[in-house]
Amino acid sequence: MTSLPSSGAAGDPGQPLDPSNSPSAPIPQDPSLAEEQPHTPGPAKRRDGRYYAMLVSGALTVVLGIAAAVLPAPYVVESPGPTFNTLGVDHNKPVISITGHATYPAKGSLDLTTVYINGGPNGPVSIFEAFQAWLDGSKAVYPEELLYPKGVTKQQSEQESALAMTTSQENAVASALQEENIPFGQKLEVAGLSDGSASAGKLQTGDVFTSINGKAITSLSVVQTALSDGAGAPAAVVVDRNGKPVTVNITPGKSSSGKYILGVLLQYKFTFPFDVKISLDQVGGPSAGMMFALGIIDSITPGDLTGGKHVAGTGTISPDGTVGPIGGIAQKMRGARNGGATLFLAPAANCDEVVGHIPDGLQVVKVETLADAKSAVERLASGQDMSRLPTCSNN
Repeated sequence: MTSLPSSGAAGDPGQPLDPSNSPSAPIPQDPSLAEEQPHTPGPAKRRDGRYYAMLVSGALTVVLGIAAAVLPAPYVVESPGPTFNTLGVDHNKPVISITGHATYPAKGSLDLTTVYINGGPNGPVSIFEAFQAWLDGSKAVYPEELLYPKGVTKQQSEQESALAMTTSQENAVASALQEENIPFGQKLEVAGLSDGSASAGKLQTGDVFTSINGKAITSLSVVQTALSDGAGAPAAVVVDRNGKPVTVNITPGKSSSGKYILGVLLQYKFTFPFDVKISLDQVGGPSAGMMFALGIIDSITPGDLTGGKHVAGTGTISPDGTVGPIGGIAQKMRGARNGGATLFLAPAANCDEVVGHIPDGLQVVKVETLADAKSAVERLASGQDMSRLPTCSNN
C-alpha cells in the first residue's frame, strides 16, 4: 500500500554568539605600543594566483552544493507510512461496511500497512534527499526505473494504483467467503489482448472463459496449469460470447519468464450474496488484500478473531486465498511496530527482505495463504505458543 507523503517540521537552530556583545575583561594596554611609529611605504605586493584559484573553487563548491540540493535525482525513496485498522474507521467511516449479512463487533486491531513514496511520478527528490534517506535506516532508496516504467505520469500511476486497490478489495471478499465456505459466483472475463497476442482474431474483450482442454475454468490457476501441461501444444478454449458458446484453438506463446501464455488480460467478475464496502482515502495499491480479507472474516463471524490483540500485516490476495508478495516490507514492518502491533503477517515470498529488518518487539510470521494468516491470528488470540509458527528464518 502506498500513502501520500507528509511534510516534516524544521528544527529551531541555536543562535551564534556575537563577540562584540559578549562580556569580557578589559585588555591591558601598553602605552608605549599606542604611540605612532614611523612607517616607510614599500612596493605593492601582487596577489598570489592561488588566491584566485581558491576563490573560484569555493564559488563552484557553493554552486554545486546548491545544485545537488535542488536538482532532481533518478531515485525513489520509501519510508514508513501510517497503519489503518480494518476493523476501525477512517475519516469517520467504517473501513469495512457490510449489509445483507449479520456482523459482529471486534475489539482488536487488524492493521494494514503503508509506505510513503517520494520520487518518480510522485515528484522528484534531490540528490541530497536521496543521500539523507540512504543514511536513514528506516528508509529505502531505489533507482526510479526499478519501480516505475519510463515516462509514466503521476495521473497514470494514480489510476493504476486505484485499479489495483479495487481489484484487491474484490479479491479480498472472494477469498474471505471461500475461507468461510459461503457460496458466490465467479467467472474469468477477457479484459483485452496484449501486443502480438497468440489469441488475436480468436478471443474478444468481454468473452467469458468456460473451459480449457475439457476442464471447467473455476480460477486462473486452471488456465495456467492446462497451458503448462500442454507444453506449447494448441489449447481448446471454450468461451461464452454474448450468451453463446464459442470454441477456439489457440497455440500459446511464451512469456519472457518462459511460461506458456494465451496473450490475454483476464479479470475476475464476481457475484456476491451480500454487499461489502471498503472506504479508505489516500491509499492505493494491491498490498492490503490479505488484511481486508481478515477484517471481513472477523466482521461476519461470531467472536473476536484477534482476542483483542494488535496484529498487522501485508500481502496481496487472490480469490483462492493465495497470499502474494508486495513492496516496501521493511518500511511496513517498522510502521506496524510504530503503530503498536506485536504480530506481523508477512508473505512467504518476501522473506528475503524480512530477515535483518524486523523491529524490536515485533514477531513476524510468514504466510502463504489466507488460511495460514487466520490460523496465526487465532493462535495469538487463544494464548497458544507462537514460537512454533513458521518464520522467515526457518521452515
